[in-house]
Amino acid sequence: MAMEELAAILGWCTVVNFVFLVLTNIVLFVFKNSIQSLHGRLTGLSIEELNRLYFEYIGRFKTLWIVFNLTPYLAIRVFILTPVGG
Repeated sequence: MAMEELAAILGWCTVVNFVFLVLTNIVLFVFKNSIQSLHGRLTGLSIEELNRLYFEYIGRFKTLWIVFNLTPYLAIRVFILTPVGG
């Protein structure tokens, strides 16, 4: 697989996962009460515990997105753009 193909794949993975992260944040913000009610009934957790878990989930997802999508994509883009032997 050529570097350009790998950069394209990582670029699209980065975009898709970023959109998923943004949508998750929007849904949790807009429908917070109904989601908390549903998850509270399903798990028996309090609102405070659910808020903490939502925050941890978003933080972990963002960290994984940066480490496994954004950073490799940027590194490959820099590698492709760097002239060889100059």
